[in-house]
Amino acid sequence: MKVFWFTLLLTAAAAGQATTYYVATSGSDANAGTSAKPWATLQHAVDTIADGDTILVKTGTYRGCRIGVPGSLAKPKTIEPAPGSHVLLNAPGPDNKHNSIVEVENFNFTMTDWHILGFEVANSPKYGIDIRVTDRISVAYNVVHNSALTGIFTAFSNHTLIEGNQTYLNGEHGIYDSNSSSYAVIYKNLIHDNVGCGIHLNGDNSEQPGNGLILYPLVSCNVVYNNGSAGGSAIDCDGACYGVIVNNLLYNNHASGISLYAIDGATSSSYNKVYNNTIVMASGSRWPMNIPDDGDAPTPVGNVIENNILYTPDAGHGSIVVADPDVKGFVSDYNVVVAKFSDDSDNTTITLEAWRKLGYDTHSIVATPTQLFVSPSLNNYQLKVGSPALAAGLDIPGVTVDILGVPRPVGKPYDIGCYQHKLPTP
Repeated sequence: MKVFWFTLLLTAAAAGQATTYYVATSGSDANAGTSAKPWATLQHAVDTIADGDTILVKTGTYRGCRIGVPGSLAKPKTIEPAPGSHVLLNAPGPDNKHNSIVEVENFNFTMTDWHILGFEVANSPKYGIDIRVTDRISVAYNVVHNSALTGIFTAFSNHTLIEGNQTYLNGEHGIYDSNSSSYAVIYKNLIHDNVGCGIHLNGDNSEQPGNGLILYPLVSCNVVYNNGSAGGSAIDCDGACYGVIVNNLLYNNHASGISLYAIDGATSSSYNKVYNNTIVMASGSRWPMNIPDDGDAPTPVGNVIENNILYTPDAGHGSIVVADPDVKGFVSDYNVVVAKFSDDSDNTTITLEAWRKLGYDTHSIVATPTQLFVSPSLNNYQLKVGSPALAAGLDIPGVTVDILGVPRPVGKPYDIGCYQHKLPTP
């Protein structure tokens, strides 16, 4: 699965007439913004440039900014470090409204078409990167850490691309897509050691405008570990529907693995495809695949769980929990599991045999990390030679590569989990 629109936007920007401007700690906002005479502040730069222009920030430590002037579909705007530069943003900008370090928002209209690339964003009093009421904003290759709350936060934002970032040691979640949104892409991020969820998708229907749903999200090829010391899930979906969660590696998370439910969302997370993820839980954690019934919300329906490794060492839990024995449209098969499940909201465990009598996981297999992986003690979760997950999966159209871009075989059984075993070249 590839992200095409971001590439198209960058190509369009490069093809048009555009100007590159510079910011440096030695600059002045009275300057022309050239490399020889750079501006001094990010805020002046984002307020000044035209559609298709790029801001290059030279090495140094800066305050953040509030981006309130949009780009355009054909000519998005870009802000990033100059080649070879390291740029640290460690305080909110002078015009910021939410006490976050980088904010993208305009109270009067939907903000569109910016690329925010390659910064270190540290020690925010609130969110590191804060995006609200937007369309076509990309946040890529940033390192965001030690925020008081979430590292990368969005609200009421569509077609957001969050790619290749590292977000860690934040006081809430690593990445948080909130309120009503459509077509978010969360791709190839490294997310670890956050207090709450690694990735949190929350429709948040309570006293908010919008439909209260996260629609058509793609969560792909992320590595998520050591999150959830205060609860939450590695990938947490509250009111997320028609999504694809594929090729993610989740390990040593302390609460749940992937959760599909509703508390704040307008309805339960339903009709999601969960394919080829590797989930290895920490001791004392909860279920790798958690699809509960949370009382007032409808039961999640139509979710498909295939080609996943769903392992927990915790004796009190198993691989999958669902709300009741006959969930409408629920499919689970061709997974690697432990031999415990639950078919009720009380988390009462049943055996694999009893689970199969309900019509689930007929072709799934039971295996341990030692049998499956190259070196689980060193967090190497690639499949080893002889792994029972090799060629044991289902051929799924659209899942053509693994987490590393290794092709899945055409017309042959897939490996289970996020890695496709690649034979050494002779």
